[in-house]
Amino acid sequence: MAKINTIGIFCKHKPPVKRKVLEDIVFWLENQSLKIILEETAALIMGRDNGYPPDKIPLLVDLIIVLGGDGTLLGVARLSVGHDVLILPVNLGTLGFLAEISFPDFREGFEKMKTGIFQIEDRMLLNATLFRSGKEIGEFHAMNEVSLIKGIDSGIIDLEVNINGKYMTSYRADGLIVATPTGSTAYSLSSGGPILDPSMNAMILSPICPFALTNRTVVVPDGSQLEVKLVYKGPPIRCVLDGQEREPMAFGDVLKIKKTDTPIKIVQISGKNFYQVLREKLHWGAKPENGVRFEKYEE
Repeated sequence: MAKINTIGIFCKHKPPVKRKVLEDIVFWLENQSLKIILEETAALIMGRDNGYPPDKIPLLVDLIIVLGGDGTLLGVARLSVGHDVLILPVNLGTLGFLAEISFPDFREGFEKMKTGIFQIEDRMLLNATLFRSGKEIGEFHAMNEVSLIKGIDSGIIDLEVNINGKYMTSYRADGLIVATPTGSTAYSLSSGGPILDPSMNAMILSPICPFALTNRTVVVPDGSQLEVKLVYKGPPIRCVLDGQEREPMAFGDVLKIKKTDTPIKIVQISGKNFYQVLREKLHWGAKPENGVRFEKYEE
């Protein structure tokens, strides 16, 4: 791993990170002769006037530390597309599927990282390009999912899906979710989609409340080129990226979705594997002793 000299720090916005937590991390890192670049929100919390715009930080640093939950990390990941920068998430949220190291463990974890005791997980991102009348009107990225969702005034919407230039199916539904393996434990899961190991090379297509019971989740190779056309003649629907960014989509618009050329590099220090995290976050049962399940009965 290349030497880390400059570190960028992002904080969640709402509710903001406590100043004491941020100062504890920043002062400790600065005492180790590391250059710290604060995103504007982090600088504001610390009472400094040297904050950087969020989109500039991935260009200037070797490592980004994200203080917050998975939502904060998703926003930073989208900003980091195309940049060869490591991201270390520190969980200050509640669920935290992605940010599995907590604030009390930060110092110990960072010391491990400096001695090479860590792993880098490549996480796939989606590139979504919106076309209207054959003209590109916007390009977006998502780490969890791209969701097409009906508007407040919309009824069931109609979507036509092509894969690699060939017609696959049409959906009549409340919407459609195209998720990465990372996003398989997010919105896609709540819509009945499968859980995928994040190392898998695949994308998930999950219809939201489909009109036809035969419409089911489909898993396709990650090299697939998806085209989703809105053939619903009604009010615009919403194209939602990681539940955070929204773009209107009108009748006849086409959304082309593919994976990005480069993944996001997430630093994992705790040594927990994906299935350990699943057991903890989803409260799955403990492993039976010696392979035998013991039941407790009341007399």
